[in-house]
Amino acid sequence: MRDKNYSVLMSVYEKEEPQYFRESIESMVNQTLPPEEIVIVKDGALTRQLEEIINDFTKRHPKLFTIVPLKQNVGLGKALNYGLENCRNELVARMDTDDISVKDRCEIQVETFNRNPNLHIVGSFIDEFEDDYKTIVSSRMVPTSHEDILKFSRRRNPFNHPTVMYKKSAVLKNEGYGDFRRNQDLDLFVRMLHNGSKAKNIDQSLVLFRANEDNLKRRKSWVKCKSYICMIYNFWRKGYSSFIDLFIVASSQIVVFLSPAWFLEWISSTFLRKSKVK
Repeated sequence: MRDKNYSVLMSVYEKEEPQYFRESIESMVNQTLPPEEIVIVKDGALTRQLEEIINDFTKRHPKLFTIVPLKQNVGLGKALNYGLENCRNELVARMDTDDISVKDRCEIQVETFNRNPNLHIVGSFIDEFEDDYKTIVSSRMVPTSHEDILKFSRRRNPFNHPTVMYKKSAVLKNEGYGDFRRNQDLDLFVRMLHNGSKAKNIDQSLVLFRANEDNLKRRKSWVKCKSYICMIYNFWRKGYSSFIDLFIVASSQIVVFLSPAWFLEWISSTFLRKSKVK
């Protein structure tokens, strides 16, 4: 009999928007294939509103939730490692606290794993919205085949992190998320791919991603640009990325930092996203 049990892994910290957090959890509770467990890491002290949301869900579903409290904020990567250790299922679905999963997201991913037991990572496209999740403004598509994922990963992240379902054993075998404040998911996925993990992206959007001006501001920060260049530099030193890959990434990140916001928005909508606005 095929295994249909899976855990959901989330991490929340004090600056999260309570209503977004509630909508995110509800989208996982109401999956067509319900999770056997939802693990929520409290990354440091939370606001009263966030605590009330967690208490509300745990009272309504006392056997479903595993809450992992951390005394101090340690960052997303470390928080997810703590949470992963507490997941009791082999299949683990990542979920961010401000996005919304479509109802059959996890059913599709679990079935994909059951059809191909050699897979270790299964992600998907995302649809992006601004205010109303029913009004999609764009989609971020990623490579679908393992071969194309490998090629893509030498310069850019081949997965939309909030869409990923992976095997716990494969993540732990590769020592989990690194101690980075940014790009910790890319670092993990490249280590997994470099060490032989098999991957696939489903060619449909399974997560609705909340896009706003803050996303663009974060991409333009020098700290983020420098972090990304350093990440690819490390891949180059390990022999995963080529010097050409490093040069292209470094050049593009400098352009991102120096360019005005309107130009980056145009680049993103023209080349990196597929517009859904009619």
